[in-house]
Amino acid sequence: MKKTKKPFAKVGVIGGSGLYRSDSIKDPRELRLKTPFGAHSGPITLGELEGVPCAFLPRHGRGHVYTPTELPQRANMWALKSLGVERVLAFSAVGSLKEELPPRTFVFPDQLVDRTKNRVQTFFGGGVVAHVALNPPFAPEQNKIVYECARELGIPSAFGGTYCCMEGPAFSTKAESEMHRACGFSLIGMTAATEAKLAREAELVYSQAAMVTDYDCWKEGTEVHIEMIVQNLHANSANAQRLMRLAVPRIARAPLEPAFSAALAGTLFTDPQHRNRATLKKLDLLVGKYL
Repeated sequence: MKKTKKPFAKVGVIGGSGLYRSDSIKDPRELRLKTPFGAHSGPITLGELEGVPCAFLPRHGRGHVYTPTELPQRANMWALKSLGVERVLAFSAVGSLKEELPPRTFVFPDQLVDRTKNRVQTFFGGGVVAHVALNPPFAPEQNKIVYECARELGIPSAFGGTYCCMEGPAFSTKAESEMHRACGFSLIGMTAATEAKLAREAELVYSQAAMVTDYDCWKEGTEVHIEMIVQNLHANSANAQRLMRLAVPRIARAPLEPAFSAALAGTLFTDPQHRNRATLKKLDLLVGKYL
């Protein structure tokens, strides 16, 4: 009997608002995987992107069916990890809090502030506690590679800055927007905080390509409206397709960053005698090599 080849990917790409599929993956096939945390957002497209085994996951599902709060982020990261993914390149739609970051700019932030309220942000609990380091929240070397690829493609880009993650799904009030600007934040979005934390626990080298769609609501005469956002989403998505084709093979060849790829080493705080065995079994994909 012929053995079925186990699904495998080296790099995971997460598509944000407006980016629900990759047109560049060759020999694509769609997968839906079982995880201990339920179903992931949408079908994972598995195949090769410029020769690299790659998995594409639409964060909000096909057709955008999940609010930021509803996203099954644990299932998403677990599914990618279970495919063998070591690196994640995540694309997100964001608002700009700085004049010099206009719509259709790609920003590669280096810091993160979490202002969400209703998210489950860890795989742990239930008798097994781990405390991972989250700084830096985005992989510096991998982010730099993707940024350089964007510049090479002529995509307006910026490196560095702070991504502020709010709960959503409503956009900011002007008072909130001005507060975030006063804090010195660069971008406002709704997904990166939870994703970055879970990626760290899953030991995935995680990059964030934040695609600016608007100036939030602080800039007079450029108030947020859906028609404008949709136009900018389409333009950003086209550039994202170009960027993933160039960046994925380059990040796949780069050395793994230990702060991410070995993030769980030494982080299990629960005394071995008191660890819940059922939870350890459930989390074996993450913690098995450390037991």
